[in-house]
Amino acid sequence: MVPQAVLDRFYGCGVPLPAGIEGLRVLDLGCGSGRDCYVAAKLVGRRGEVVGLDMTDEQLRVAREHVPEFARALGYQPHLRFVKGYIEFLAQQPELYPGSIDLCISNNAVNLSPNKELVLRSVFEILKEGGEFQFSDIYADRRLPNHVRSHPVLMGECLGGALYTEDFKRLCQRVGFMDARQVNPPAPVRIESPELRDLVGATQFYSITFRLFKFARPSSVLEPTREDYGQVAIYRGTIDGQRARMRFDNQWAFEANRPVLVDGNTAVMLGDSWMQRHFEVRGDRSQHFGGFAADLPPVQYEPWELDHEYEYDVAPALGHADGSVVRRRGILPLPTP
Repeated sequence: MVPQAVLDRFYGCGVPLPAGIEGLRVLDLGCGSGRDCYVAAKLVGRRGEVVGLDMTDEQLRVAREHVPEFARALGYQPHLRFVKGYIEFLAQQPELYPGSIDLCISNNAVNLSPNKELVLRSVFEILKEGGEFQFSDIYADRRLPNHVRSHPVLMGECLGGALYTEDFKRLCQRVGFMDARQVNPPAPVRIESPELRDLVGATQFYSITFRLFKFARPSSVLEPTREDYGQVAIYRGTIDGQRARMRFDNQWAFEANRPVLVDGNTAVMLGDSWMQRHFEVRGDRSQHFGGFAADLPPVQYEPWELDHEYEYDVAPALGHADGSVVRRRGILPLPTP
């Protein structure tokens, strides 16, 4: 249903779109031409709302221009709009006041910010209690030296701004997003240009989708470690396309109506966030049984989570002498619309 002109200008590196979000208020950071906003507008339905934010006038023009065509395909007028602004200063937008957003998404945009901590703090502020920030971005397996971080081509290709994954997790904790959860298997970024391969050295880059939850109340605060309180989570089987089994993150997948022993943090994420409509959580934190030591089953992905490959090239105008370009290729788990 997404207009082709919107798809043609898509520069994302993943699919940060959870299913089962009917009726939620969603914000897309660095929305570009709006592809993920259009898909989210379908997923939230008539009662939900989607706001796309970007700083680029031309991208916003394309995003706004094709809403009527999308509305005709849907059969109703979605609550979908696009605003100009900066992802570091979300509260400057009148409609993005503190505690106003259920779900914030972003696709290959946070790494472009020179102040990622400010982005995360800004998102934390505008999320509701139990709200989520789910976003796909490029990460590195080590800290990047200055000559890599400042290289114009690598910056433009979202590699120069890639964070070392462990530094990213520490940054999240400093802001208040405890226990960052990885959603998908890391999708390697393949660099075909010999010139750029020599520049980055042995550094490996990956596209990864993380989900971060905001819990600020003392009764639901997330802990630095996984603790056992004897709590059980039961998936209600209420998400279309995933009624038999749904994946929460890279470790947890829940079969419908099957009780599963979970750690305290997972119990809070499932029972006190926007996801509580899909889960029943039994037990509380009144009795502690020590560190969570339950053996989780090996990570298993459904075929539909693994058979969506993506590959795209940057413009040959980069000017490499051998005509080679940077190409990205990976496996993306896609929600069922």
